[in-house]
Amino acid sequence: MATYLNWKKKTVLPAVVAGLVSLPALADSRLLATSGVTQVEGSAGGGLVPWAVMSGYADEGEWSAGMFHTVTDVQDYRLTVDGASYSRDNRFEISAAQQRFEIKGLAGDIRQEIYGAKVRVLGDLIYDAAPQVAAGIQYKRLLDGDIASLVGAENDSSGVDIYVSATKVHLAALGGYHLLWNATLRATKANQMGLLGYGGDDNNSYELMPEVSALVLLREGVAVGAEYRSKPDNLSAFSEDGYADVFIAWFPNKQVNLTLAYADLGSVAGSEDQNGLYASLTAYFR
Repeated sequence: MATYLNWKKKTVLPAVVAGLVSLPALADSRLLATSGVTQVEGSAGGGLVPWAVMSGYADEGEWSAGMFHTVTDVQDYRLTVDGASYSRDNRFEISAAQQRFEIKGLAGDIRQEIYGAKVRVLGDLIYDAAPQVAAGIQYKRLLDGDIASLVGAENDSSGVDIYVSATKVHLAALGGYHLLWNATLRATKANQMGLLGYGGDDNNSYELMPEVSALVLLREGVAVGAEYRSKPDNLSAFSEDGYADVFIAWFPNKQVNLTLAYADLGSVAGSEDQNGLYASLTAYFR
């Protein structure tokens, strides 16, 4: 586990080609796996929950960019997500993602764009006694809002989630293995992350929803963990359950990570017991 203490830092930004000549040193300062993986809305963290970490491995004076592809396949639905992120100085992150939600057996997808920003407010997840804390925002734009309108969403076009995350790594804390935990509090009106619109006939106010993650680094570059994400229940047409998963993440180096998970999405748009395989691949270019 000694090389776990040699992780590096990277960062990502989708629009900075003009400044490439003056870019600083290669991101190579943070410990392996402190990038987290990429969650389904494009932010660095777990698969379901954003963490206080910044994407990639950039530290002060460094930047990192990455791309990801995620597929979640359950009984009646398939969610595919593609996106990119940029971070700099281990201080801020921006991201963009597109979700495509397929109802199996029916033609057409529900598509949603998500644009995120996150800033580290205080702390260091390893070297400080207190957790690292970050604040983030996700602007969501639903490209196909017909179904959201039909099920009673108050807004079938766009919504905003705001969250605060606290993340902490405890070195050699669990039988000699490193332990990471994260707690996120999200203010949201999104139905099924926004795929069924925002707000509804049962509730159209922002609610604070807790989200948690925990993992253990079993060996260099291999981690196992679990997550839970609570969600609002705004629509009388359908009940909405929280999301949960158990996962294994592999970080063979600082250029790539792969996550495989069993995801339990509960009731989705009237279909009960939706669970199945989650797979996500993230690649960093610096």
